[in-house]
Amino acid sequence: MTAEATVNGQVDPPSRARREVTRTQGIRRFKWAILAPFLLLLLFILVPALWGQLFFSFFQFSVYDAGDATGFLSYFLSYYTASEFVGLDIYREVFTDGRFGNAILRSLGFAAGSTIGCFILGFGLALLMYRPFRGQALYYVFFILPMLTVPIVIAYTGEMILYQNGPLNDMLSRISGLRVEFSFLYSGGITSLTTIMFLEIWNWTPFTFIIMMAGLAALPKEPQEAAMILGAGRWRIFREIQLPLLRPVIMLAIILRFLEAMAEFPKTWGLLQGGPGSATETIPVYIYIHTWQFFDLSYGAALSYVVLVLMIGIVLVGIHLLRREKKSLDDLYMARPQEN
Repeated sequence: MTAEATVNGQVDPPSRARREVTRTQGIRRFKWAILAPFLLLLLFILVPALWGQLFFSFFQFSVYDAGDATGFLSYFLSYYTASEFVGLDIYREVFTDGRFGNAILRSLGFAAGSTIGCFILGFGLALLMYRPFRGQALYYVFFILPMLTVPIVIAYTGEMILYQNGPLNDMLSRISGLRVEFSFLYSGGITSLTTIMFLEIWNWTPFTFIIMMAGLAALPKEPQEAAMILGAGRWRIFREIQLPLLRPVIMLAIILRFLEAMAEFPKTWGLLQGGPGSATETIPVYIYIHTWQFFDLSYGAALSYVVLVLMIGIVLVGIHLLRREKKSLDDLYMARPQEN
């Protein structure tokens, strides 16, 4: 005798309805359990921070204007009373700031270069690793280890390795028979930024590797097996079957990696603090310098909001591309002949 009442071998409608209600309540509770921490973070931390930044982007303020207020509340209120309304003047200054424009170009170039490098290496490693073989777990650990390393540790280790009289130049000197003293970090120009880019690629290639491994593992086997039976080689199977099916996963990996690279700060700051000169002064470094070294909170707030709008635009473009790729994949599946 089952726990649920049955009528002619069918579940009793009232029991089915109760089960459906319980399932709906469980789903609702699960959604709230996921959303509640985010909503609390949004309400008590992100919204006040964004509101404060918005206020200071329209009111000129310096930390030296707070006066001699004592106590947390009076000191906090002094931030507002000591501010002078300037309207859009700070934003006009931001949009005419050539140094900020150069920082944007450096960040875009840095993000594009590191994204391409991470994708090529990560996808290549995934293609080599997605078929099971003996000792595969050991290679997994070896390939994922760089992503688990703290970025500031990578920066300091890289500085020791890339120093003008460091191990890398010594190894190159021994191999070439010539004395190599190339300055990877302090040459300025594009060399310094490219050096940090290679450290970024080493750090985040495992991220792309994991995403592409998941994509390759989820590919349907039937089309590949059918192509092999028809005599198609591995390259043709990859080019005409695997690659089209992987396009949404590829797009996701590229977008996520690009967004993370735009926000790269620890390695750039830990190595060169934006130098030499302004050679590695990317967007996060430039905002940090103005906000926490020059203590120009109003200008830093305006910079942050301009960058926020820029990143929202990039995210919207990424969402559009992901939807387009998903639609193409759905159309491809719908075009397949249906089994009777």
